[in-house]
Amino acid sequence: MAEKARQSALDRSSAWVFDVRDLAHAAGIMREETGDLPAPAELGVALIGVQEGSNVELDLRLEAVHEGVLVTGTTTVHVTGECGRCLDPIAYDLETDLQELFYLAENVPEAEEDVEQYVVVDDLIDLEPLLRDAVVTALPFQPVCRESCEGLCPQCGVRLDENPGHHHEVVDPRWAALMGLAGSSAETAEGTKSNEMEER
Repeated sequence: MAEKARQSALDRSSAWVFDVRDLAHAAGIMREETGDLPAPAELGVALIGVQEGSNVELDLRLEAVHEGVLVTGTTTVHVTGECGRCLDPIAYDLETDLQELFYLAENVPEAEEDVEQYVVVDDLIDLEPLLRDAVVTALPFQPVCRESCEGLCPQCGVRLDENPGHHHEVVDPRWAALMGLAGSSAETAEGTKSNEMEER
């Protein structure tokens, strides 16, 4: 089942694994977690993401409820990458909201096979998958330095913002061969004409 996958993936040595034994089976108790943790690896998409080991600022509340432990709060990460149009560097801070219920084992609801449930494992919860889901879904698939960025010329790579009138003469490849033949015919005709002039 999907919740078993979450359990087997829990890395007890990770800084993102929190001990919640004081909250399990103690509905009504609440604990705050604030500070910085190192960003895990591969926290991003193709062109943009969070550098591994950089600071992730946490401001979380862990609350014991009947079903398990409810995690709510925010995280702030520093995002870096490059524009998908002009390849200029991009950098900004991203704040994301977190809210997820980590179920106690005996309270995990029935779910479809492709639905992953967050669970408390041996009085531990792993917040890395929660962070990853929140940050990655908030990142742009095609990041741009600004919406009006014109990008680079696909033929020569010149920056189009700085050369607004820049363009190349594009020849349909189906006509290129004919143009080559026309050029060869013209050269042949010119050569024949020159030879006739010399013979005279």
